[in-house]
Amino acid sequence: MVSEQRIFGTTLAGETVHCYKLYGKENAYVELLDYGARIHSICVPDKNGVLRDVSLGYDNIEGYETKTAYLGATIGRVCNRIGNSAFTLHGKTYSLYANDGKNHLHGGKVGFDKKVWKSELQDNAVTFTYVSPDGEEGYPGTLTVSVTYTFEDNKLTIIHKATTDKDTVCALTNHAYFNLSGYDGGDILDHVLTLYADSFTKADAESIPHGEIVAVAGTPMDFTTPTPIGKNINSDYEAIRFGKGYDHNWVLNGSPLAASVYVESTGIQMDVATTLPGVQFYTANFLDNSNVGKNNIVLSYRSGFCLETQYFPNAINVKEFEQPILKAGETYLHKTSYQFLIRK
Repeated sequence: MVSEQRIFGTTLAGETVHCYKLYGKENAYVELLDYGARIHSICVPDKNGVLRDVSLGYDNIEGYETKTAYLGATIGRVCNRIGNSAFTLHGKTYSLYANDGKNHLHGGKVGFDKKVWKSELQDNAVTFTYVSPDGEEGYPGTLTVSVTYTFEDNKLTIIHKATTDKDTVCALTNHAYFNLSGYDGGDILDHVLTLYADSFTKADAESIPHGEIVAVAGTPMDFTTPTPIGKNINSDYEAIRFGKGYDHNWVLNGSPLAASVYVESTGIQMDVATTLPGVQFYTANFLDNSNVGKNNIVLSYRSGFCLETQYFPNAINVKEFEQPILKAGETYLHKTSYQFLIRK
């Protein structure tokens, strides 16, 4: 089937928001919004052939516009946290908006998730584009960004691309929340996770890494073999106490996959691959009953999980980490894919 387009709603500022639908196999489909260049729905068959929407979201534009959970959104200019809301580039210090205590989170006060992007619909893909002006949220350079989604053989692929007219910082991700039992499936503690990562970046009580990388072996952070998410999520381990559950960056080890998740109730498995060096595994520790999602389902504590592929948090302030610096004349290009299948 060909892709489809419909009007989803209107923002408070009067901008029209569109929803784009891409089809996979076995009647599977994804829905994407130009508001935040985001994932709205991912509907894939379970082991009985029943379509399950395995991504959290809202029924209307008001939910996406007024809530701060970043459901399904493209995050930028820099995903995750920058310590003390500042960085230095070529000897000049840039101050950013502090929206997570004293730190900068997910692009600031009005990040890419709150913008209506231009869109181009193809037969099996949608490309969203946004031009971030020089100085927006404190970042240098005019940044031209595109996000292309394709959905083929029930693999959702996201290609992030950006160019700049001045050296800047760029680190994009998608902030989808998944529940392989369905968005109405309750918590995700029974999901079995494998992370192809032998270490993680240690962070302080404000979730800011400062350069230390810790081996996962012998800790509750070890998902190198398939492990239920809920097995150690209430551990007294310092990192878990600081994150109020899992909310940490794992250092990927170069395997073909970054992660794999499976839940027995539906038989659905999701395999994640990326060209980026890290992945933030987050267990929706801050969702609460104020988030009412699709069909009036409450998006409560730990009702979803995120696997945000990324450069390491606070990397621009940690010289030991791979630097998310985009130079004028160069192109930022990274790919992440989510393959959905049935465990045989």
